[in-house]
Amino acid sequence: MTNNSDYVVVANRASTDLGITVAKELGLEFTTMIRKDFADGEKYHAFPEDIAGKTLIIVASTHTEDSHQELMDLIQGARYYNAASVNVVIPYLGYSTMERAKRGSFEIPKGVTRTRQIFRARPNFVAFVDIHSEAVLHAHAGDISTKHIWTGDLVVEHLKKMNLKEFVLVSPDYGFSKQVAKLASLLNCSHTAADKDRYDTDKTIVRQVSSVVKGKTAVICDDMIRTGGSIIQTAERCLEAGAADIAVLATHLVMAGEARQRFMDSSISKIIGSDSYPGRVSDDLLEVYSLAPLLARTLRSYLKM
Repeated sequence: MTNNSDYVVVANRASTDLGITVAKELGLEFTTMIRKDFADGEKYHAFPEDIAGKTLIIVASTHTEDSHQELMDLIQGARYYNAASVNVVIPYLGYSTMERAKRGSFEIPKGVTRTRQIFRARPNFVAFVDIHSEAVLHAHAGDISTKHIWTGDLVVEHLKKMNLKEFVLVSPDYGFSKQVAKLASLLNCSHTAADKDRYDTDKTIVRQVSSVVKGKTAVICDDMIRTGGSIIQTAERCLEAGAADIAVLATHLVMAGEARQRFMDSSISKIIGSDSYPGRVSDDLLEVYSLAPLLARTLRSYLKM
């Protein structure tokens, strides 16, 4: 057990449940921030104890504007009260797919600019989970320690417990196929990639999938499920290629808009994902595993706990 007096674990409001579980994995008490909402919409935050000279751990997904701002307040508040070090774990990074701007569009690449805001608040260490592009890791001047946490080993453990018989991992496009190939090598199974084209911000066409899925369970893998459109199209192509069953594996279960209903109406039997996105729990469609053991392992290694 680590000495509780040396460490303080907090979370932004949205990631409180995961923060509590991470603290338990570390053998630490979780500290709940004091919060109040003023009538004019302003937010009050206070640390319930003196954090001067202590190692602060913050667990915070930044999936909404409020959650991003609250993380900024927690980091800068820790600096104001002279924490010895400020260590941040971001299970889900908002705007992570907007890591570069299209030429001539003048759009703001918020994946980089938002991450740069976090770095400029002066944390000592920031870890991200299965980010869309590692470009955001370098949006600082070299004075921040960063870590890209890959969930592959945790996923392998989870899939082995499921005792799936014959299955093939399927990438929804060639861009994600390298990660899927790495996962397949750990599982000692076959893998393939769908032929996908994107023609608008949230619109894609999936044309075909290899017949390697014939007679097997096709496990479609992606880093996140946003609207679910391309994954459902990939599932349809897998069935056309002879797949016996369809499951989906994705780290970040955003499930925006009517995504859940679209999945319920599809041929997909199960969606497996993490609790990185706040509010996602296991039910008749979702099978959610916790990132807490992996996040705790990363923190323990970095902080030499």
